[in-house]
Amino acid sequence: MSVESNFEANSTQGSTAGAVSVPGWVHVYSGKVRDLYESEQASLRHLILVVASDRVSAFDHILEPAITGKGKHLTALTNWWFDRLDVPNHLDAEVPVPAEVAGRATIAKKLEMFPVECVVRGYISGSGWQEYQATGEICGIKLPEGLTFGGKLPEPIFTPAWKAPMGEHDENITFERVVELVGADNAARIRDLSLKVFKQASELAEQAGLILADTKFEFGIDPLNRDDVVEFNGVAGTITLGDEVLTPDSSRFWSKSAWERGERKESFDKQIVRNWLAENWDKHGTPPALPAEIVAQTAERYAELVERLTSEVA
Repeated sequence: MSVESNFEANSTQGSTAGAVSVPGWVHVYSGKVRDLYESEQASLRHLILVVASDRVSAFDHILEPAITGKGKHLTALTNWWFDRLDVPNHLDAEVPVPAEVAGRATIAKKLEMFPVECVVRGYISGSGWQEYQATGEICGIKLPEGLTFGGKLPEPIFTPAWKAPMGEHDENITFERVVELVGADNAARIRDLSLKVFKQASELAEQAGLILADTKFEFGIDPLNRDDVVEFNGVAGTITLGDEVLTPDSSRFWSKSAWERGERKESFDKQIVRNWLAENWDKHGTPPALPAEIVAQTAERYAELVERLTSEVA
């Protein structure tokens, strides 16, 4: 099992400088946001140290400057959600997080990852909205006519994406393509788990006055967990939720009260960054530096989401 397969297997253009030195751990990979380390101890090679940086990415580019405090917010939310979701996850408490990265790092088990981003949408926006406008479908799922941007779907839908090799772009795929990639049983399991977790997370978010519009999950096989054994790529074990989960980097969170008033722009995620970049860059060459006000607004939104969820949800 490759270490980088646990997180962000597709590369991003831009700098990943800033991976810190951590005694007892060797830096082996940097993704869009996270830096991964293996233990120097052979007995702990089944684990990885996952450090969330303050880097921010959009449109397959790492942007400058970083969002101060972002790594700690991502880690806090991921841990908070994993504590509440009814699904096996990859966190491991066998060894403590090193003091050098405390607050923005986790210890996780290595997984054999499925090459699928398990996207679930409860509302229509982003690339799903664009695809619906062009075809009336999302990932081969026919949707009713007359849906509007930001509108609630009749029921949440599973709209997977293929995790492309390094240097290539992910692409939306049909469920039938997921079956080809991981097998019929595994495909059904990760679809059903994704919809189950989305439903649970949506109910928790609503307690904080938030709408979970869409999100993506990533699953893999934990060979050390034999509770419900399946097989993929020659590895047998239990399907386990990996990567980060339900953070502003991987999800769209909206204000419920604003949405009910017909407003579609009050979000608690990095949509602020996407919107500014779309208006100020033609997606050729190096993207421009983010203005200080965009950086500040994004940091505030991340912090507010953490506060609302952790203080208002039982």
